[in-house]
Amino acid sequence: MILSEAHETHVYHVAGAHQRRFSLRGVRPHSEKRRGTQGDSWPHAVPALALHLGDCVVRTCSAFPAVHLIPVSAARNGASSKSRKRIMPDPVTEPPVTDPVYEALLYCNIPSVAERSMEGHAPHHFKLVSVQVLIRHGDRYPLYAIPKTKRPEIDCTLVANRKPYHPKLEGFVSHMSKGSGSSFESPLNSMPLYPNHALCEMGELTQTGIVQHLQNGQLLRDIYLKKHKLLPSDWSADQLYLETTGRSRTLQSGLALLYGFLPDFDWKKIYFRHQPSVLFCSGNCYCPVRNQYLEKEQRRQYLLRLKNSQLEQTYGEMARIVDIPTKQLRASNPIDSMLCHFCHNVSFPCTRSGCFDMEHFKVIKMHQIEDEKERREKRLYLGYSLLGAHPILNQTIDRMQRAAEGRKDELFALYSAHDVTLSPVLSALGLSEARFPRFAARLIFELWQDRDKPSEHAVRILYNGVDVTFHTSFCQDHHKRSSKPMCPLENLVRFVKRDMFVALDSSSTNYYDACHREGV
Repeated sequence: MILSEAHETHVYHVAGAHQRRFSLRGVRPHSEKRRGTQGDSWPHAVPALALHLGDCVVRTCSAFPAVHLIPVSAARNGASSKSRKRIMPDPVTEPPVTDPVYEALLYCNIPSVAERSMEGHAPHHFKLVSVQVLIRHGDRYPLYAIPKTKRPEIDCTLVANRKPYHPKLEGFVSHMSKGSGSSFESPLNSMPLYPNHALCEMGELTQTGIVQHLQNGQLLRDIYLKKHKLLPSDWSADQLYLETTGRSRTLQSGLALLYGFLPDFDWKKIYFRHQPSVLFCSGNCYCPVRNQYLEKEQRRQYLLRLKNSQLEQTYGEMARIVDIPTKQLRASNPIDSMLCHFCHNVSFPCTRSGCFDMEHFKVIKMHQIEDEKERREKRLYLGYSLLGAHPILNQTIDRMQRAAEGRKDELFALYSAHDVTLSPVLSALGLSEARFPRFAARLIFELWQDRDKPSEHAVRILYNGVDVTFHTSFCQDHHKRSSKPMCPLENLVRFVKRDMFVALDSSSTNYYDACHREGV
């Protein structure tokens, strides 16, 4: 596996020789490309998990006339709505054995009823000061096709009478049609503001993706604007900070969330900045040591794959089905394509030689699980993550410190990004057990002021609505050392300014030195 948006690869379908349609209800638990550019690739040596991560290495969905799968909600598969949101394994509420179907349903993040979330929760004497949101784009069409298979016919126009639907969908389309991104930073100023192809283009955001972020935006509006009055009714342009990578799916996801958050916003107040790197490292992207960690991590992944004879046998079987060399099949990263099939209820690819089936997926998925386990143990990815995530975390605490000093600009920041952006940030924060970023995942940093002691500020970190503050490496022991109910801002600042370098087992005290030290 090589970190990329290929973990979107977690796709699990059932293919059968009898070509029957059936639901996944009742299924019992059963036991990632190296180069790219910008979300689908990595100009700054961003990981590219060939089997594993997602946006950056993806393949096309293919027609599959065999078995039609009907995704059902996790709750209908025996998991409560509460457990669906968990990012940490829970032995009580989750399947005792990793269930690829259960995980895939969570990954698809199919919009349903409004989820419960913990954003905006704090003791009554705390006041919300600022919010920073890092999102992964919503559901999208794959990036590449599996050779010799037909592209699935998925419609990327936005239609009110098609599921999934959101009450603000028509308003969003109307507002985008009237608006103009011409003032956005290049190349964003030449991109479409919403998806509009009857047959999706490769990597295009789908209606599901738009609805996912309209839902995210409305949820954050209800909490941060209606309840906490984060922005005044006459908010100004300088109170927002908006940044996205140069992909239409991230720009459109950002706009959908923003429309849910600030319906019918004034276009004159909206300015999206372009971020060339999926790591959001701006002018600090050159980091040789980070690249060394990445190369070692990729080598580890490669060696683990070589040991897995069952995995190679599975790829061989799949390659014979589509009549191509195994190496070519593996390079096309078929798992990502199948995720598209699963999330959109489209059947798996078949040829005259056979069909891709559930057994193929279980083998690949189990290899992914073993890879993740070994990755945590060997900690090479952690080294990559600490250096890869430092620039964006440094920006985050700088903005928090300005807000704590009383500055009223950039009270709400939105970064619209990829799985390869969120994944290293989660790892760097110490959230190694967190689930891989699903479609439309959100990671939120809240800054709070103690009204009783106005000079004191605290932070909360939430992942997909779950408060993970006390799972982070900088605040997991807070309650052992303090009676304060919230994690002090100083903990996060100290972590980014000092402890991230200590965690690298180096004598470096700043980012530049850590990136250029010898002997990694």
